[in-house]
Amino acid sequence: MGWLVVFFGAAVLLALTPGANNLVGLHHGMAHGVGPSLLGLLGRLLAFALMVAAVAAGLAQVLAASGYALAVIKWIGVAYLAWLGGLILYRTFRRGPAGLPEAAAGPDGAAVPPGAPLAAVLRKEFLVAITNPKAMLIFTVFMPQFVDPGRGPVAWQVAVLGLVYLLAEFLAGTVYIGFCAAVRSAALTVGARRNLDRATGGVLLGMAGALATSPT
Repeated sequence: MGWLVVFFGAAVLLALTPGANNLVGLHHGMAHGVGPSLLGLLGRLLAFALMVAAVAAGLAQVLAASGYALAVIKWIGVAYLAWLGGLILYRTFRRGPAGLPEAAAGPDGAAVPPGAPLAAVLRKEFLVAITNPKAMLIFTVFMPQFVDPGRGPVAWQVAVLGLVYLLAEFLAGTVYIGFCAAVRSAALTVGARRNLDRATGGVLLGMAGALATSPT
């Protein structure tokens, strides 16, 4: 079981690394608090579970042999990050000083009925995760390094490693959400929250640009 302990430690460190998913988790923690944001993590975990299932079915070998497939995943990720970041900026600047109160804003800056943000949070978490090339690389490059055919069926080992990574991702997501929920409880002004939204949108656009200019 030592290999699982080593993998879990490495997975936690990877999951805690700032990235698109954790940035969205921060935003959700600030906008909606702990409860809806933690439930929203289920969208992220579902997307990652689908990736694990694909790797167990042999997708890792397909991607390793196909630069085109990796390029497609990369540009889908670029497009979604750019769209999400741009939409957040557009909504926050369009509202202006007399716009909607921040408490009524959804994770993309759009109006969300009070007390009903869960569907929007789940959707954003899932879409950011499923289009995240970094996550795909974790499951197709990093995770297979811990697979040893001598320990038993490869698909079984991938499934176990995948479950361990999902636990690490949930713990990391909880840390980010909890931090921003604590900041939220400090009752920031509408202007301060709007500035945070603008910073979030800008960072997402920056991530899209960095991903677009990175080697495939």
